[in-house]
Amino acid sequence: MLHITSPPSPPSSGLFLVFEGLDGSGKSTQCNLLAQALQERGYTVVQTREPTQGPWGQKIRTMANSGQRVSADEELSWFVKDRKEHISQLIQPALQQNHIVIQDRYYLSTAAYQGSRGLDVQQIIDSHQEFAPLPHRTFLLDIPAEIGLQRVQHSRGETPDAFETLTSLQACADVFHQLDYPGLIQLDGQLPATTLHEIILREVLTVASRL
Repeated sequence: MLHITSPPSPPSSGLFLVFEGLDGSGKSTQCNLLAQALQERGYTVVQTREPTQGPWGQKIRTMANSGQRVSADEELSWFVKDRKEHISQLIQPALQQNHIVIQDRYYLSTAAYQGSRGLDVQQIIDSHQEFAPLPHRTFLLDIPAEIGLQRVQHSRGETPDAFETLTSLQACADVFHQLDYPGLIQLDGQLPATTLHEIILREVLTVASRL
């Protein structure tokens, strides 16, 4: 199993919620549904995603869309630089203001996708403990790689990018299935979106009530 060797405590203010899973798993849908439900209940929500729209995130997106990937080590360095800026410029300030941050992808995705290229997955996880706040909850939407690819190709009407090949997604799924991570909740991504939302919202409201 892959795990955090010395788990830090989640942030003492705000609520940090992360969604992980393969491309096509429904993360973006659940992020949007959760944000809307919480806002309707009077919470201040900051919704974000990685890679970001910052310079390093844009560089990653351009590379992925081009289909010409750089080395695994360089690719990892881009993700880390993008994440450090994201944490310092948006995530930490929002949490310090006691907001709820809902994020689509975080460093477990980096561990899975860059790990699928041969990098040490546990080392990627361990290195993030030095600077990356631990989410209060991480929702992992689990789907077969074949289903994820079909959703990307057909349901979303998009051409898969450099990260979205069946071999890559299967390797990423293998990493996700090995995770033992504080606050990680694995859910069946093939459940109806409304059912998943109800499960997630109940959990989030329970956590929020304890803060």
